[in-house]
Amino acid sequence: MIFDSMYFLFIVPGLALSIWASVRVKRAFNKYSKVRSLRGFTGAEAAQELLRGAGITDVRIVRSHGVLSDHYNPITKTLALSEAVYSSDSIAAVGVATHEAGHAIQHARHYAPLWVRSALVPTANIGSSIGYFVMLIGLFMASTNMVLVGAVLFSTVLVFQIVTLPVEFNASNRAKALVVEHGIVTMQERQGVDAVLNAAALTYVAAAVSTLLTLLYFLWRAGLIGGRR
Repeated sequence: MIFDSMYFLFIVPGLALSIWASVRVKRAFNKYSKVRSLRGFTGAEAAQELLRGAGITDVRIVRSHGVLSDHYNPITKTLALSEAVYSSDSIAAVGVATHEAGHAIQHARHYAPLWVRSALVPTANIGSSIGYFVMLIGLFMASTNMVLVGAVLFSTVLVFQIVTLPVEFNASNRAKALVVEHGIVTMQERQGVDAVLNAAALTYVAAAVSTLLTLLYFLWRAGLIGGRR
């Protein structure tokens, strides 16, 4: 199976999509990180403005280390912004920061997909840790049942990624609308916000596609789909 050319036929499309998505994110962020917002909001200030407008007062905005390490933690109610976003007044920084603020608003509004995704985290972590290896061992042992067990475990990752899509899209849509509504950016500047967030959204699509293709390969290789044995 190590030299199975079909493995690459299944995996390469997802890998290519992931690389393309990553390149788009870097290009969009680099481009709009050089464009300062006319109204001068930094990423932290823009996120705070969205939270204030939503009546949210119990979320802390803090700095985080790493490149594009921005995230919202619903357990600690902490919105962490990377150095390139926290204190920058670029269009890219505003877009990323307000997207994360969108997650905090989802949490406050009890947005159902966000809660489902949070509930799936432990199961998805187990599936991502051992599901692939169980399927791999099952192929080496010619055990269809073991491959099936591994596939069930690995499927939890796919389910998590699928649920993640509406969560991310919704957070971006909230950010796109609210940055203009709250006067953080102009309608013309929103094109830059859209470009950054749309590129970021594609990375989640690419991840789901890659996981799906990997799962389909193992199921096909084990003869569980496609009639191959």
